Amino acid sequence: MDKKKTVNINMKEYGMILALIAVFLIFSVMTGGKNMSPANINNLIMQNSYIVILAVGMLLCVLTGNIDLGVGSIVALCGASVGIMIVDYKTSMWVAILAAIVIGALSGMFVGFFVSKLSIPPFIVTLATMLMGRGLTYTLLKAQTKGPLPADYTFIGAGFLPTLKVNIGKGTIDLVSIGVALIAFALIIFFEMKSIKTKKKYGFPVNPLWQTALKIGVIFLIVWFFFYKLARYNGIPFVLVIMGVLVALYHFITSRTVAGRQIYALGGNAKAAKLSGINTDKVYFWVYTNMGILCAIAGIVLSARNASATPKAGDQFELDAIAACYIGGAATTGGIGTIIGAVVGAFIMGILNNGMSLYGWSTDIQKIVKGAVLLGAVTVDLLSKRKK
Repeated sequence: MDKKKTVNINMKEYGMILALIAVFLIFSVMTGGKNMSPANINNLIMQNSYIVILAVGMLLCVLTGNIDLGVGSIVALCGASVGIMIVDYKTSMWVAILAAIVIGALSGMFVGFFVSKLSIPPFIVTLATMLMGRGLTYTLLKAQTKGPLPADYTFIGAGFLPTLKVNIGKGTIDLVSIGVALIAFALIIFFEMKSIKTKKKYGFPVNPLWQTALKIGVIFLIVWFFFYKLARYNGIPFVLVIMGVLVALYHFITSRTVAGRQIYALGGNAKAAKLSGINTDKVYFWVYTNMGILCAIAGIVLSARNASATPKAGDQFELDAIAACYIGGAATTGGIGTIIGAVVGAFIMGILNNGMSLYGWSTDIQKIVKGAVLLGAVTVDLLSKRKK
């Protein structure tokens, strides 16, 4: 019984990583290897950085059994505030960044108030913020682009960490990127061994050794591939550092803290969570406030990469963020999902977008494919639950 349960858990855990590899390899064949070039790997990370950031926050909303439809508009609004303050009012970029984060937090608190205090369904409240945020963005920018933004600011979304390049073969390679890859691999082994030790201590089932070795090996190959390609380009993008810090922070929050356990409890059974003493209103409030702050960070990264603030920034980002969570294994009913799964889902969406663009498919066809992938992921999740 225990062995069967362990295998089932493993298949669900590894399925998204295998899907990520499969999608990447399929488009590698279709594009003649164009998606494997160092420049494209760099673009893949930069183009999906804001989606990953949003997916991290969106997962918390999804865990409560809800979504946030307004994130794309709030991303645009926060980016617009930065552009206006820097270009029109000549303020320091740090003041502009702080203002954007405050605006994002207030937007999230606005949603949290209506959801937690007035019990208005999140779907309705966030649909309203989607319309209001986009309208405010167009009003503030007067339907015009604000830019160019200064180089110090654009470094956030388009800059790279210092490199240490050496000549190897026909090109150069960045030793900093290689070093980070090795450190990342060492951390992966450390935390995997720590997890196994903890499971054994409390009598929980442990994966067979060959599965653990296979998992670590596959993850190492993925990490090494990406960092090697970055080492062959301009090194590590600064935005990758931002993503890494946020993913690590929220993985810790959701898996190791009381606040994280409360979100899972709320999504699993709201009434039971309330009866057990959890302040569900408070959980809803901070989850949506947090989403607003992450929208601000995504808006800052996006405007920095574009070196300008545009009224149409963040268009349909909410759909990619929501899809990333569900493709990454989050349950539609709430209570199930992981930060790592959401990140993998975000990169699956990113690889789809990138691969279809390289192959020459129109945006219309791309939307059909992305919609089909999302529908398929949700259908598989619901059908697997019905079988149980």
